[in-house]
Amino acid sequence: MSIVIEDAVKKYGRGESEIYALNHVSLQIESGEVCVILGPSGSGKSTLLHMIGGLDQLDSGSVTVDGTKITELGKKALTEYRREKAGVVFQSYNLIAELNVKENIRVVADISKDPLDLDTLIAELGLSRHATHFPAELSGGQQQRCAIGRALVKNPDILLCDEPTGALDSVSAGEVLEILEKINEKYHTTILIITHNENMAGMADRIIRVHDGKIVSNEKNKKVRVKELKI
Repeated sequence: MSIVIEDAVKKYGRGESEIYALNHVSLQIESGEVCVILGPSGSGKSTLLHMIGGLDQLDSGSVTVDGTKITELGKKALTEYRREKAGVVFQSYNLIAELNVKENIRVVADISKDPLDLDTLIAELGLSRHATHFPAELSGGQQQRCAIGRALVKNPDILLCDEPTGALDSVSAGEVLEILEKINEKYHTTILIITHNENMAGMADRIIRVHDGKIVSNEKNKKVRVKELKI
């Protein structure tokens, strides 16, 4: 699932208070890549992710995913794209407190055209023993795995991860990144991870650095296993 962004502009505010979240950004990400996007807070990382996920609109420029220019899609088609093609994992988990692990993931499976097998996915996430547990009964790492499962169960072509380890200790963070690594290897899912953690860059096929709404570097990388990294 290749991603091509051309001359993307997103601004907030007007006049002297105008800020570029994306300042004429152009880049290409190849199908099946693990891409780590690095940059400080306010650099435009999340905005870039939201545009690829169809969660926000550009002021100008375009985003093309697998040959489809999603910036030109109507409301219905864009909703379909978000439901079937793009899975999003947020730092805040966003789990439904009243539902257990299996039910939280099933919510998305039930509205998907071609979902993954629920029990197999839960096992791959290392959550089989916790399938009937509620979010409040889980550790942060377990909650993030559940959030990944919810995004992944619809079998998306792209998995977008917004600071997926930002609220986790180093052990839990490593476990979550290993799961993302396995997802990429098994399903060939294109994975984008935004972070300010330089140590995560080693797991990527591509490293993109963002600053003040601009791409300052976009490099291919000879990735290493997550277990070899110091997270």
